[in-house]
Amino acid sequence: MKNIEKLDKNIYNIINKEISRQSLGLNLIASENYVSNYVMESTGSLFTNKYAEGYPDHRYYSGCEEHDKIEALAIEYAKKLFNAEHANVQPHSGSNANLAVYHAFLKPNDTILSMHLDHGGHLTHGAKVSCVGQLYNIVSYGVTKKYETIDYVHINKLASVHKPKIIIAGASAYPRVIDFKAFSKIAKQHNALLMVDMSHISGLIAAKQHPSPFPFADIVTSTTHKTLRGPRGGIILCKEKYKDAIDKSVFPGLQGGPLMNHVLSKAICFKEAMLPSFVEYQKQVIKNAKVLALKLKTEGFELVSNGTDNHLMLVKVDHLGLNGKECQEKLENIDIFVNKNKIPFDKKTALTTSGIRLGTAALTSLGMKEINIEEVGQIIADCLLDREKSDILKLRVHKISAPFTYKGW
Repeated sequence: MKNIEKLDKNIYNIINKEISRQSLGLNLIASENYVSNYVMESTGSLFTNKYAEGYPDHRYYSGCEEHDKIEALAIEYAKKLFNAEHANVQPHSGSNANLAVYHAFLKPNDTILSMHLDHGGHLTHGAKVSCVGQLYNIVSYGVTKKYETIDYVHINKLASVHKPKIIIAGASAYPRVIDFKAFSKIAKQHNALLMVDMSHISGLIAAKQHPSPFPFADIVTSTTHKTLRGPRGGIILCKEKYKDAIDKSVFPGLQGGPLMNHVLSKAICFKEAMLPSFVEYQKQVIKNAKVLALKLKTEGFELVSNGTDNHLMLVKVDHLGLNGKECQEKLENIDIFVNKNKIPFDKKTALTTSGIRLGTAALTSLGMKEINIEEVGQIIADCLLDREKSDILKLRVHKISAPFTYKGW
């Protein structure tokens, strides 16, 4: 960072503070992860200098020969990794990927059946504050009150009544296995397209640690960060018959030139996800999540659906006289990073919430195992239940994090 230091010391100091935060703190934000040196290097490569509007062998600018090769490799790797018929690797984000699907197959006011935001869905699945909720008719499904798991019978009833054009399976805060086969059966019965947003669990799926949406889904979207551990960005995977509609929707429908440095990083990310070490990593992510969930339960916390099958969990805090915002702030004060999150049937607003969301993907990337995660769970409990002063807790956090400082790999 010496060149940046010469240019602007304020920027240089901010970068160093962020390096310190990531080095000393414990990151349990379920949607975040740490990338490899390969991804870091490629994201900052000279591929950022090139405009490459269009697709391989059909560009609008000259000088794209090497960029064509990289994008073709990224497509090939993505298809192989997920056993997909077609891949578009250009979306700048998961949200862009979702918008591209809607733009390809829907008209304004068409009906989407998707998971309610408060029950674990995502903003781009139709929340009113999103343009999706304003452009389309959104019908929401959720989880049962008793078990807090997806109610497939109710989804079928809603599809029968509302006749959606697209049914979305996938969530941003759902800790259990999703039954894509059941979703497919419902979609076919009601002549709807099945779209799976696997953003949170794509790494688990790539490593065969979660049932795959292929071949059940018509279209699958995902981010390339989170559990997939690649650069920030999005992808769309689909059946061959939807290839042209998807590609036209991404470009020129919604985007101009792709970020070719990120396309390069995506190719590297997919290659890394094919390695045996990636499978072992995902297995450890799940082991760590189960250990953390059990530890918090033994400390008196309640979990949505009483546990987890994947990398994340939702912790209820209202019965302890707390709210999610307070918990997030208390933990951030000792350098543990989580996010406040609404829980099913939450009576609090999105600004306060009755829960927090925790994930183990990032800490597992740093090499933490069950014994380390259990200790992290103990500190979380001690902090939220005011068992020890914050300055002492912060020292405990830094002691745990010291052997696992992020240095890339």
